[in-house]
Amino acid sequence: MHKQITSLQNTFIKELVQLKEKSRLRKKTTTFLIEGLREISLAIRGNYQINTILIASSVINNEEIENLLSNVNSAIEIIEISKEIYKKLAIRDSTEGVLAIAKSKNLSLSTIQLKSKNPLILIAEAPEKPGNIGALLRTADAAGVDAVFIANPRTDIYNPNIIRSSVGCVFTTTIATGTTSEIISFLKENNIHIYAAALTASVAYQTINYTKASAIVVGTEATGLSNEWLQNSTQNILIPMRGAIDSMNVSVSAAIIIFEAVRQRNL
Repeated sequence: MHKQITSLQNTFIKELVQLKEKSRLRKKTTTFLIEGLREISLAIRGNYQINTILIASSVINNEEIENLLSNVNSAIEIIEISKEIYKKLAIRDSTEGVLAIAKSKNLSLSTIQLKSKNPLILIAEAPEKPGNIGALLRTADAAGVDAVFIANPRTDIYNPNIIRSSVGCVFTTTIATGTTSEIISFLKENNIHIYAAALTASVAYQTINYTKASAIVVGTEATGLSNEWLQNSTQNILIPMRGAIDSMNVSVSAAIIIFEAVRQRNL
């Protein structure tokens, strides 16, 4: 018999609402919420520690519950919650009826161990919008890059909207965060070429050879990359624009360049 909680006034549920909404609390407790079967499954696949699973049995069917629980440690706490509580904790309009409380990972550069001697890394400087960060992580997962580095992060990686927009790729991608200076030092220490997407002193992205250890660096549409990247890049690159504007959404730009690198590596 699982523990049951039906009241929105329950202290534990109130704490979970805060966990969903407050980055500071997620950092303090080193825990965060995951919503959805696919996302929880990908977190398990990514070796995230799941502490608790919350199930709204009136929303999710028994077969889906059984399939999920068959893949988790039997010692994990299972709590049945009401549909009202689930709606309070969930952020998606479509309901799946299951959430999990997981332990966050240490995302510092010191934890990174690149398995490839010839890595392909995607770097984003100061991205802020969860949707863009999620899209970058989806691109990284689809392309099979070795790692994603977030320089000067402005948004908590375990923000529920990043988890949602990445469709769980936040759990299947090797991620590290650090300052721009720290990441540049890491790249140079590991002899990784730096290709910075910028408008100045640039060549067309498809003219570069990405078959050696490479880092593709993108900035925000509003401000672009900081001078530190431009001064330390192996080569600045750009995507030639054929219309009236001079830039595209950061996740679209990153996808174009990353998949060119993948294409070259597959030849």
